[in-house]
Amino acid sequence: MLVKGKKRLPIGLSDFRMLREKNSYYVDKSMFIKDVIDSGQVILITRPRR
Repeated sequence: MLVKGKKRLPIGLSDFRMLREKNSYYVDKSMFIKDVIDSGQVILITRPRR
C-alpha cells in the first residue's frame, strides 16, 4: 500500500540523475566519510554476500 505523498525508496538505483528525475530519496553521507577518516581507528566495512 503506497500512501499518497510518500516517496518510494530507490532500492538498487545508484544513478543520481535517475534519483532526481524520479523524485526519490537521497542520503548524503559525505560528513560520515570525513568522520571515518578523521577517527584514526580501524573500521571493518562489510558487504552483503552474493
